[in-house]
Amino acid sequence: MKVAIEELQAYLLDCYREGGADQSLFMKLVEEIGEAAEILNKKAGRKAADREDLPSQLGNELADVIHYTAAIAALNGLNLNDFILSKDREASIRYHHRTNLEQFILDQRASGSAP
Repeated sequence: MKVAIEELQAYLLDCYREGGADQSLFMKLVEEIGEAAEILNKKAGRKAADREDLPSQLGNELADVIHYTAAIAALNGLNLNDFILSKDREASIRYHHRTNLEQFILDQRASGSAP
């Protein structure tokens, strides 16, 4: 199953509407970023790692980062989809990318190679 950003935000708004203060969600977001950083340090050999499934752990922590980011956006009435496309459009010009995200997606869909 694939999840659209708008669907995730609607779900998280429903989950946190009654008591998910965005400040406390932000603290959770920072915590999850720290956990992702720790795993990346282990992958790079800067921290000791026992027989851990680092790719799986990293995926879980990044999912948490997305979760709290989308929840904060939802509680503040922000459409992340629009912000992601807009920011990427600006960055693609600034950093001279070959294409931008919106055009990339349109090209992928037109060629039939979209995931």
